Amino acid sequence: MKRKSVLYIDIAEQIKNDIQNNIYPVGTMLPTENDFENLFEVSKITIRKAIEVLALQGYVEKKSGKGTTVISNRLFNKLSKGDSFSSILEKKGLSLEKRIVKIEKLTLDSEHKLFAFFGNRATKVTRMYLINQVPYIIFNHYLPGKVTKAMKDKIEKASMYRILAENDYLVDHFEDQFSVSILGAEEKELLETETSHVMKRVRTSYNEDNQVIEVSVSLYNTEIHPYEIEFEI
Repeated sequence: MKRKSVLYIDIAEQIKNDIQNNIYPVGTMLPTENDFENLFEVSKITIRKAIEVLALQGYVEKKSGKGTTVISNRLFNKLSKGDSFSSILEKKGLSLEKRIVKIEKLTLDSEHKLFAFFGNRATKVTRMYLINQVPYIIFNHYLPGKVTKAMKDKIEKASMYRILAENDYLVDHFEDQFSVSILGAEEKELLETETSHVMKRVRTSYNEDNQVIEVSVSLYNTEIHPYEIEFEI
């Protein structure tokens, strides 16, 4: 019996579940695009997008002319979803709360530093992370204008990368820059601190064509908790 037709994000989730349940073991080849087309009753491009999502998440590797190989069945592939820091905090038993502060539509002029990435329209999402109910991080996400206020409910529940993927913006890689930033009055109020200096991280996310599809500016009050990175060897 064939499965009901679904969106490529949902197809990716179903294939990922099959990988995690060892239906498609690590080291084996996934069924062909034609097989998946028939199974899910969708177009070839939908299947390709689903496979791209799985490759981005570190579950499969696609090689031209050789098919798609399963390379991981882990529930979370570190450094593949961009939320490993959240996982680290939660593993330490810290209560992590995420809040949407505001979502804005921006009109950019040609002199704006983001104009080269997004043109004259962009969406700014401001979020807060709290640890044990104490304000810890301010996130300012700058996204393509296509990502709108109407997506607030999704943004509150899903990762930013998933939101981008649902709008056909697939993150292939990102670059991080770290520096020290001086807080303004509004930022001090959000973080509920008199601290003047915090850690600043600017993350620039690219698609496979090396085009910028998201810029996030994050301010961490490291007096609350240090910034941590886990590397898997």
